[in-house]
Parts: sequence; C-alpha cells; structure tokens
Amino acid sequence: MLPIKDENPTRTFPLITLSIITTNILVYIYQIGLGPQEVRFIHEWGLVPVRLLGKGYSPRPSHPELFNVFSSMFMHGGVMHLFGNMLYLWIFGNNVEDMMGHLRFLLFYLISGLVAAMVHILVAPNSRIPLVGASGAISGVLGAYFVLFPAARIYTLVFFFYFIRVIRIPALFFIGIWILSQVANSVITLGYGEGGGVAWFAHIGGFIAGVLLVRRFVRYRWRWR
Repeated sequence: MLPIKDENPTRTFPLITLSIITTNILVYIYQIGLGPQEVRFIHEWGLVPVRLLGKGYSPRPSHPELFNVFSSMFMHGGVMHLFGNMLYLWIFGNNVEDMMGHLRFLLFYLISGLVAAMVHILVAPNSRIPLVGASGAISGVLGAYFVLFPAARIYTLVFFFYFIRVIRIPALFFIGIWILSQVANSVITLGYGEGGGVAWFAHIGGFIAGVLLVRRFVRYRWRWR
C-alpha cells in the first residue's frame, strides 16, 4: 500500500514540515555529490551504535558523537528511501503540525527520532552499520496522527498482482496495518546480529513515542471522538 494524500484540511501553513523535507532533500543532494566520499560521509555523520556506546570503532567523528543521533535523521541511503520518507512526512506531518504548532511539532519530531534511535541501539548495541533516515521520527508523526485523526480518509494505492486501484482507507486501518507490518518484520529479523536494511525496531520505538507524547504537545483542547 502506498499513501497518496489524505482528506484532512489544515488551518496553518506547514512551515516545519516543509522545512524538514527541504533540509532532507538538500542533504541528500550534497551527499550524492560527494561521489566516492559519500560512504565516508555516512560513517562520519550516521549513527553507529557501537561507536556511540564507546566500544571502539574507527574512524571516529571529529564532533561530539551524540550529535549523530540528530544528524542521522536528515540523511538517507538512496533516492527511494528519501522519497518514501518525505511522502509519508508530507501526508501526515502537516496535520500534526497544525494541531501542535510549529515549535512544538519540531520538538516532538526530534524527540520521536531520539527515542527511535535509542530503541535501535538497545536492540543492536554492537552494530557497526550506520543508522540513517528520517523514518524513526516520521514514525512518531504517524503515531500522533493515529491518535488525533483515526477517522481521516487516506487515499491509498493498493496493488496485488493485477489488482491496482486507489481506495480511501481510514487512518486507523492504514496506520494500524503499517505498525503491524513493522512488528512482524522486527520479529522476523530479531536475532540476526548487526543485520542491515531497515531498522524495524526504530520505527516501532518512534511510533510508540508518538502515541504516548502527542497529548502533551497538542495546543488545542482535544478529546477522542
């Protein structure tokens, strides 16, 4: 399933959402422009669990290691990785930002990404593979949307063999299916050591953070409908 848009108008301009998307795109353009040095850049600014925990890893960055927890949120491993994350952020982020306000949303986004990174480190403390991508923070945004707008309709491209159609799915079901798939994949990959590819547990951690923190960040009086 691929989300296309939602039926959920906003009242304010999504300044932070667009700023985050723009920053991610610019960082990726810079990243691929490095050519052969791109791998070194990823290791320099990506989050390497074993290095953050001080267990020894070379090369070490010239800046404080903790900064990589945040810098890694604005880096991506490929154009499709970037496109997928920014699509989800645009569809779900503008409404969450509308409910929280610009600065609250930025803080919420960064905290969700921080929690996602910490969960990943707990699960794979000996990993030497750099963690990059905005998906942990965006998972927090999905968690907030799940709580705030469960009945909002999501235009979704569904494809199953020869069946390809755009259908409207309530956010409760779309995001529910999404988080269940993250849990299923995390269970399948559990025990594979350093692993690689998708950091499923980071997604789960970010989502749980979003669900638990959203009520403290909304600026309007809100209750479940």
